[in-house]
Amino acid sequence: MPPSSSCKKVLFLAICVLLLYDNYNYPFMTWKHFFTSSLGKKFTMGLTGFFLISFLIVHCFINSMIFFNDGGETFNHWGHFMGSNLIIRTMELGLFAFLILHIIQGLMLWKQNNDARPVKYAMNRPEKNSKWYSRSMGLLGTLILMFLVLHLYHFWVPSRFGGMANVHVLETTTLGDYANEEAHNLYLAMQQVFQDNILVVIIYVLGVASLFWHLLHGFQSAFQTFGVNHKRYTPMIRTIGFIYSLVICLLFALMPISIYMDWIN
Repeated sequence: MPPSSSCKKVLFLAICVLLLYDNYNYPFMTWKHFFTSSLGKKFTMGLTGFFLISFLIVHCFINSMIFFNDGGETFNHWGHFMGSNLIIRTMELGLFAFLILHIIQGLMLWKQNNDARPVKYAMNRPEKNSKWYSRSMGLLGTLILMFLVLHLYHFWVPSRFGGMANVHVLETTTLGDYANEEAHNLYLAMQQVFQDNILVVIIYVLGVASLFWHLLHGFQSAFQTFGVNHKRYTPMIRTIGFIYSLVICLLFALMPISIYMDWIN
């Protein structure tokens, strides 16, 4: 009797753990071979995917402070904390490393899958066997990357490198509700980017829409990579993944829309 899907996933996870625990016992599978193999790519995608899913929760929570509608004081306070805390800044380096790794491995997997089947089967009928977004992860990931570059240009680069190499400097503000703390006025920066600029708002909303479909497939796939694939648990994971993707992306989309529509002042 062939092993079940769950057994295969558990075996996959066990192999990954063994390789991470003692590579010396597997001279035929070096680190380079592991991370360039299909097994290693899926392991890396799942691991980095979990990390990025966690990051989005924190990032969305901080950015949602603009909905306090207090002139940006709460948002600027927490933005200042995230930008000045040594631990957070150190984790930021890890975030970029995981993000770059996730992008590289994702593109390599996408290319590997296409190269493995250059001529599609006539009777494959992919629309019956999988969702369109699960077959379009490479395209969605590329759109998200383009959106991410724009997002970093608007906010992260000025907050970290303002004044260097002609990078514009963010204005500072005094936070009266937080012991007159001096902080970058990121709230004003958001207003300058989104107010009266419908094209940028549309690009951001389309980027967030791409993120929604990417997360909808990626959330479950991350669990499935590590063997959590069972008829009892998979429907629950799918439901949680849908709610997570919807809430995170809806909040992100509402931010530029709310500023453009003057719902926040």
